[in-house]
Amino acid sequence: MIGSKLIAADPLASEGDDGYRLWLKYEAVTNAPVKTEYLRYTTFIGRSDKGEITQSASRELQMGLKNLLGKTVQETSSSAGRSGGILFRIEPGAAAAQPAEGYQVQLSGGNIVIVSRSEQGILYGTFALLRHLQMQRPIKNLSIASTPKVRYRMLNHWDNPDGTIERGYAGASLWKWYELPERVDPRYEDYARANASLGINGTVLNNVNASARFMSQEYIEKVAAIANVLRKYGIKTYLSVYFAAPKTLGGLATSDPLDPQVRAWWKEKVAQIYKEIPDFGGFLVKANSEGEPGPQDYGRTHADGANMLAEAFKAYDGIVVWRAFVYKADPNADRFKAAYEEFVPLDGKFDPKVIVQVKNGPIDFQPREPFSPLFGNMPKTPLGIEFQITQEYLGFATHAVYEAPIFKECLDSDTYVNGEGSTVAKVVDGSLHCYTRTLMAGVANTGNSQNWTGHPLAQANWYAFGRLSWDHELSSEQILQEWVALTLTRSEKASGHIAALMLRSREIYVNYNTPLGLSRPWMGVHFAPEPWQNKGSRPDWTAIYYHRADSSGIGFDRTASGSNALAQYKPQVQQQWNNPDRTPLPYLLWFHHVRWDQKLSTGRSLWQELCTRFYTGADSVLWMQQQWDLAKTSLDPMVFTDVAERLKVQRREAIWWRDAWVLYLQSLARQPIPAGFEPPKRTLEEVKQSVHVYLIR
Repeated sequence: MIGSKLIAADPLASEGDDGYRLWLKYEAVTNAPVKTEYLRYTTFIGRSDKGEITQSASRELQMGLKNLLGKTVQETSSSAGRSGGILFRIEPGAAAAQPAEGYQVQLSGGNIVIVSRSEQGILYGTFALLRHLQMQRPIKNLSIASTPKVRYRMLNHWDNPDGTIERGYAGASLWKWYELPERVDPRYEDYARANASLGINGTVLNNVNASARFMSQEYIEKVAAIANVLRKYGIKTYLSVYFAAPKTLGGLATSDPLDPQVRAWWKEKVAQIYKEIPDFGGFLVKANSEGEPGPQDYGRTHADGANMLAEAFKAYDGIVVWRAFVYKADPNADRFKAAYEEFVPLDGKFDPKVIVQVKNGPIDFQPREPFSPLFGNMPKTPLGIEFQITQEYLGFATHAVYEAPIFKECLDSDTYVNGEGSTVAKVVDGSLHCYTRTLMAGVANTGNSQNWTGHPLAQANWYAFGRLSWDHELSSEQILQEWVALTLTRSEKASGHIAALMLRSREIYVNYNTPLGLSRPWMGVHFAPEPWQNKGSRPDWTAIYYHRADSSGIGFDRTASGSNALAQYKPQVQQQWNNPDRTPLPYLLWFHHVRWDQKLSTGRSLWQELCTRFYTGADSVLWMQQQWDLAKTSLDPMVFTDVAERLKVQRREAIWWRDAWVLYLQSLARQPIPAGFEPPKRTLEEVKQSVHVYLIR
């Protein structure tokens, strides 16, 4: 377990920080007055409840205090009349109007008391206290209270049975299916602890492009072995399902959701799962999307398919999460509009156990997207939000991009569905439409790399997602301050340099990659720059479909004169984006096809502005390197070197993307590189050849 690694058993401890401990390092408190204060309140742990989740909380607290204070703290069930300890107090009737997972941590009667209505709340309160202690904050007036704003806070793993991970950049899958159920890797518990420390309470173990084998008895038993570990940390286990499983696995003639035999098959399958996993969370479904089977294969709707599965959960607590990532191969359509057109007509037709999971933007996890127009337009259907933590379009594991600003940008966007202040966050947390089932999901960036996420700084994105899924009102800056202090350094000066680097990282990436609202410039593996790519099995699997660059200009016209996708938003939102002269520059080319010589608010023409952003973005990676170097003396040497080397790769690849865009667009715009910027050292054909070599290697 991670506990042993926290003390002396880590074989790499003498060589440096390998990143395995994440934000749960529990490094020794160095502030003497603060340590003295902590010691005064850690003479014992009082726990009367014997549940396995409170046992996990007690173990965590003992391990944390051992490392923070160098002190072994014993647990007792008879703490009446004692002071100077930490008490767990489950009060089922306390603050009954608040979510059961909420907690309070406060000084009372000479003790630190963690109060909640549930075991899960005790666990979350314990991690909150340990976070407070790790930050070396005083406890003289300790008072922490928090409740989750979203009910289902989950990671979606895109892991496959063969150990690969779709869009995974941190090694192979955590789940060792060939060993399960007999051998349960201790790393599963470390994973559970990390998630519980953030308030994440659900995990979908397998890829949304699912294999039917996960519905077999063999794999249900394997899944149950993992669920037995996650359960101890308040985490429910979910599975992605292959909609055609009744045919491919069950031998039925059809998978029609209205067929009685199909409905019976799913009911029996759900009962089979609950026999092995009594707290099973439910199903995640990708259907009739990108070639996956679904109810539309039989002339049925998404609601028909989702409700059939929901019916199978009628006797259980599980839910069905149905993804809205659906778009057809229509050469005359705008993919931007697809999810809205598919799902808005079905509003109010889904079973109460169904949550429709919507990507934050209308296309596909781009570096910057407007919020999905589905948010606010399905008031009778709970809508969950899906973010991508793994960096599919953000430079994989070699580019440092802090994603909290992406998450916040969407959550804070105003849909205006019920007037001003109707933010996406209020749709997601249920407060706008009185949803009782609410969901925030993140596509995981974990793998079996020693540091979990490949790029050491990518751990911050897992951390940020978890913290925001609990409380979307937290700021990107506050979350980053926590993560840096818990993970990298407590040095105020060094933290300042790291925070500056990370808070600007997303805008820097956008500038050299997709400035002014460009989207999806590379295909295939979603990494190599291919803005010229014009061949695909369907039109929306080409680059030119998205940027629409030609001799006159660039950008996708989504106003009334184009695809009219803007009509899917409320009038107040349309007004922000319907006029190219008033559209904020970050969204300009999302909604308008703009002439190369059009003068922008910066005083530069569109061509000049694009070149300026491509060049300054790539050059800003040098500034990122400088900021990282300035923090060197306060960082673990292993971590410093790892990030420093990745920043060198990021610089090289930023220039690669810059050159690809500038040279290709120049071939259309027929304009010179603006003064002050050195023309690329290679030709367009040479850049194309470098991309070709990358794609075939």
